[in-house]
Amino acid sequence: MAQPSKFVLINEPYGVVSDPMDLVSLIDRKVYLRMAPISGRHVGAVGLGFSRKVFLGINVELPGLPLHHSIHAEQFLVVNLMLNSEQNLTHLAVSSSDSVFHAPCGHCRQFLQEITEASIIQVLIKDPALGIQEFVTLKSLLPRHSNLLPDLLQARDNKLLLLSSEGCEDLVLLRTALAAANRSFAPYSKCPSGVALKDREGKVYRGWYIESAAYNPSLGPVQAALVDFVISGGTKFEDIVEAVLVEKRDAVVSQEKTAKMILETIADPKCAVKVFHCV
Repeated sequence: MAQPSKFVLINEPYGVVSDPMDLVSLIDRKVYLRMAPISGRHVGAVGLGFSRKVFLGINVELPGLPLHHSIHAEQFLVVNLMLNSEQNLTHLAVSSSDSVFHAPCGHCRQFLQEITEASIIQVLIKDPALGIQEFVTLKSLLPRHSNLLPDLLQARDNKLLLLSSEGCEDLVLLRTALAAANRSFAPYSKCPSGVALKDREGKVYRGWYIESAAYNPSLGPVQAALVDFVISGGTKFEDIVEAVLVEKRDAVVSQEKTAKMILETIADPKCAVKVFHCV
């Protein structure tokens, strides 16, 4: 499960950020874990929650898979917020260096729009060469966005029930996947889903499908579970030896084939991926 040691800064001098510009000094915390083996472009995101805790995100590329399966640093940050029950984001800084801070990519600008009061999130823009250092609103970066149900970070219970647990050898893994599916944010397709992963040491990680009104920026449940894996100290995806996916029976949007394809590529070759259905 998510552990607030590396990716959530809650102790002095990092835990209380009196001036949002202090986020600039925290971006170098991203370098302790580099997970961009394909592009070599290591991006870090630092966010300030309403609780005044600082949350970190990094981009994660999945070896052997096309880059569109990657987890953007901003998406990683949002999952980090959700795993830690943080209900709002006030400030955001994104950088691939320690000096230049740029706006989130268009993909992530739309993804962030699902957050309550997303339009007023303050995004740091800094370029010493141009003499720029300021916060601008997310709304100014995406003025005419698709935004239908902006409550991504709010607590939810989809009230899903398993149809059967037959064939399940690990009820803890199954219950974790079901609990994740019940937290899934899928207001547009109405097809929530959740994934639970187990590593060689028996540790369990969870993630759920996160939908965007623009569809393509949506984040799959496996990627979300991989965020939990990385946050909790995991570095080698091949240490994942078992997985459970829970989704609706006859779902219009099914995660089964994609989940299996991702895990067959990055996890232990003998990783078992089991699918259970719910209503």
